[in-house]
Amino acid sequence: MTKEKTPKPIENLEEVEHALTTAERFFEANSKIITMIFGGAVVIALLFLATHRFYSLPREAKAKEQIFAAEQYFEKDSFKLALNGDGNFPGFLDIISDYGRTPAGKLARYYAGVSELHLGKYKEAIDFLEDFKTDDLLLGPVAIGATGDAYSELGNREKAVKLYMKAAELNPNAFTSPVYYLKAGILYEALGSKDKAMEAYKAIKDKYAESEQGRSIDKYIARLAAN
Repeated sequence: MTKEKTPKPIENLEEVEHALTTAERFFEANSKIITMIFGGAVVIALLFLATHRFYSLPREAKAKEQIFAAEQYFEKDSFKLALNGDGNFPGFLDIISDYGRTPAGKLARYYAGVSELHLGKYKEAIDFLEDFKTDDLLLGPVAIGATGDAYSELGNREKAVKLYMKAAELNPNAFTSPVYYLKAGILYEALGSKDKAMEAYKAIKDKYAESEQGRSIDKYIARLAAN
């Protein structure tokens, strides 16, 4: 038979009692302040929830509704109307101004940047695109690549090629990566960096041979090797 273990006496009982007494005294002496702090925290939490429900969510819904027409113009390559609106519906610039903190307002920065890029306003395009942040696996690289296009048009090819490589290697995938590896390779060639150009081309051949760029990459590699 196993022997029952006798509980060990509490050590330093007087110290425990003293600590409890001290805590009680502290609470009694500061009960008003503690209550005010707790009450303030509750009020802040309630205000946050109320603001989110009755202000943020309705604004997000309104922004999503308002951006629809601008997106339609964007898809039709009507970039001026997409940016400025048509008099009945707002454009991306108005969406950014009125709903800039909502998800739709943030997405409008991307659309505005690409629209400005197509309209030849490259500095404005860079401003919008660099202000755009996203976790989307495809939209993130596209936004960075579009920023590279704007820098390239401005003659800053060194900055552009870095952005193309960043876009190619961010969230590697068969849709965006080969596009930007090819742009980087072509620009590296123009800059005289043949080794880096070949690395970009071979990345397409090795990793994305089935992509549209991969099916024609051999001619780029052959031309560069011949030179």
